[in-house]
Amino acid sequence: MGDWYTIGLALGIGVGIGVLAAGLAGARRGAVVAATVVAALVGVAIGFLIEDWTEALGAAIGAVVGALAAAQVVGGALRRGGTRGGLAVLVGIAAVVIAALALVPVVGYVTAVVVPALAARMRRRAPERYAGLRSLAK
Repeated sequence: MGDWYTIGLALGIGVGIGVLAAGLAGARRGAVVAATVVAALVGVAIGFLIEDWTEALGAAIGAVVGALAAAQVVGGALRRGGTRGGLAVLVGIAAVVIAALALVPVVGYVTAVVVPALAARMRRRAPERYAGLRSLAK
């Protein structure tokens, strides 16, 4: 198909790797930074497996974007009472879906734009904590 397809494939797979790394890392800053670096390195390796340095760069950029975007969502979910195990499973499933969608031409590029946009939108609209049964006690 051409370089545009393989770069988009690497970019989408990189986003999936970054999302997975952030989901496994949790919400602490040090863990997020370490997960971002590891995801970028894994992305570079996968990019070189796909073809050459352009794919490696695309996968590394995708991994950084995915990790930073998912870290916002994971941090917010944990602050609002989400469990680490359940959140890791759900984010892991999302990461696999994102990486699989990268096989469709152009979708790898789209995921690199949509994932951070959704994370920013969720961060702005989300309440601080779920009220739960406390709202009924009034």
